[in-house]
Amino acid sequence: MVDKQKLDSQKFLTVSALTAYLKQKFVRDPYLQEVYLVGEVSNFRLRPNGHQYFRLKDDRATISVVMYKSQFAKVPFKLEEGMKVFVKGYVSLYESSGSYQMYLEDIQPDGVGALYQALEQLKEEFRKSGLFEQRQGPIKRFPERIAVITSPSGAVIRDIITTIKRRYPIVDVVVFPSRVQGKEAAGEIVAAFEAIRQQAQDFDTIILARGGGSIEDLWPFNEKVVAHAILASPLPVISSVGHETDTTIADLVADLRAPTPTAAAELAVPVLNEVLMRLDEQQLRLGQAMTMAIQGRQDYLKRITDSYIFKQPDRLYQAYSQNLDLLDQSLQVTMQTVLNKADQAFQKTSQAIQIKNLQQSLVYQATTLKDRSQALQRATLVYLQSQNQALKNHTDLLEARSPLQIMQQGYALVTQADKLVKSYKDVKIGETIEIQFTDGSIYGQVIDQEAQSQNLLDSMGEEQN
Repeated sequence: MVDKQKLDSQKFLTVSALTAYLKQKFVRDPYLQEVYLVGEVSNFRLRPNGHQYFRLKDDRATISVVMYKSQFAKVPFKLEEGMKVFVKGYVSLYESSGSYQMYLEDIQPDGVGALYQALEQLKEEFRKSGLFEQRQGPIKRFPERIAVITSPSGAVIRDIITTIKRRYPIVDVVVFPSRVQGKEAAGEIVAAFEAIRQQAQDFDTIILARGGGSIEDLWPFNEKVVAHAILASPLPVISSVGHETDTTIADLVADLRAPTPTAAAELAVPVLNEVLMRLDEQQLRLGQAMTMAIQGRQDYLKRITDSYIFKQPDRLYQAYSQNLDLLDQSLQVTMQTVLNKADQAFQKTSQAIQIKNLQQSLVYQATTLKDRSQALQRATLVYLQSQNQALKNHTDLLEARSPLQIMQQGYALVTQADKLVKSYKDVKIGETIEIQFTDGSIYGQVIDQEAQSQNLLDSMGEEQN
């Protein structure tokens, strides 16, 4: 039992002093400043936008770990309970609890299988957020300038440039060099997209490409920052990463995916020779269509000018004149019938008066007959006047539209061998022509020809108006 009177208080440490001393041991130990561990994630509960606290364990021991939110934001996969991971960090003492723990600076899934799992997690995240359906913009059919993001050395850039120049040599190709694998690759790719965005008006299409490789080699193209750089691009992006069987996040968010870099170049530009051939074919078809349209208009004009309206304008009102004759005949017959009926009625009335010798009845019937006769005459006169006015209106309309009316204004019809002359080119010097007026015809011989200017024709048109 400790004798309290003999105790020297200076020999006793406080808990915080001991903890601080032990922490300095951890801090000064070089073996604890960079520690690499492999273990299974335990007691993990995701803290959104916060520091992460969980444990790493194996079949014999566990250790508490902390990963600050700035470091955890860089983790390219979804951390889950029970996942086997590789971690890097340093070990120190947490003074408040007096327990030691590991502070993580980097965490990676165990093996290629975990990378595939991380890739699927990213795909699912992007799919749920709708980012895979966000773009799908059109690729310009005839680009003038193409930006290529890839490694400046290697077969990829050579294949792209060779293919583009072979197919469409009039386009400019500008290479924005970037690493395509390693930790720095994602940042350089994003920087290349930003450089293109600042001069987007100078380009039409972006090609993002690299050759084949393992999933570790292609991982920069699965980074979120690269995906968001593609989505933020104002220009359409063609992605060609890895082989045809490889699919990265960059491929899924791009406007168009190509199986190989050569295929990406083929999708970016057409074949110039084929374009020129199609232009020649379209020019030929356009010329043929114009010729057919002009020929159709000429045929239509010929049918109009050859119609009887121009050759025999009197036929326009012959039918109306005949109809008027029929109406006149019908009116006369109707009037005669009415008069006959009136006369018969009068005869009957007269006979009745004579038989009955009723003087007043005779006077009354005579007055009635006179009134009816006058009413019939007035009705007949009104009917005839309306019919005559209708005939006059139709006649005036026909005369206003008749070619003869136009000829009375000073125009004439010129024929040569019973054919209408439409142009000075239709006759030759020395030929005889007939000039028809409204009141007769004259004959003459062509002694000279001269084309009228457009200004003269215009002035004649204005005078006619």
